[in-house]
Amino acid sequence: MEIINGVERRRRWRPEEKLRILAELDEPGATFNDVARRHDLSRGLLWQWRAARQRGRLVEEAPVFMPLRVVPELPPPEVHEAASAEAPPDERVEIILPDGTVLRVAEGIGLPALRRLLSALRG
Repeated sequence: MEIINGVERRRRWRPEEKLRILAELDEPGATFNDVARRHDLSRGLLWQWRAARQRGRLVEEAPVFMPLRVVPELPPPEVHEAASAEAPPDERVEIILPDGTVLRVAEGIGLPALRRLLSALRG
C-alpha cells in the first residue's frame, strides 16, 4: 500500500524523456505493462505518447543531421509557349532521402510542417 502525504502533482515529461521511454517498447520482449510499471506511469499514457510520435507531434527538439549530396543543376523544365516568360521561377527544394524517396517542398516551408512530412515518410 502506498500512502501519499501532501499535494499530488502531475509530472512534467520532456519530449526527450518520453522518446527514451518509448524506445524501451522497441526492445525485444518489452511490454506496455513492464515499461509503464518501471516508470510509474499508466499504459494509457504510453499509448498516447506512441500515437503522438507516430503522427509526428512528439519529436526531439534537438536538430537532426541528414546526409546531403549536392548534385549538378538540373536542366530547366520545358516551358510551353502559352506560359508567360515573366512567370516567377519554381521555388522548391528537393530532398532525396537515403532510401531514394524524393520529397519536393516549397522553399518557405515551415519547420513543423517539414517535420510532419518527414515523420510521415518514416512511419
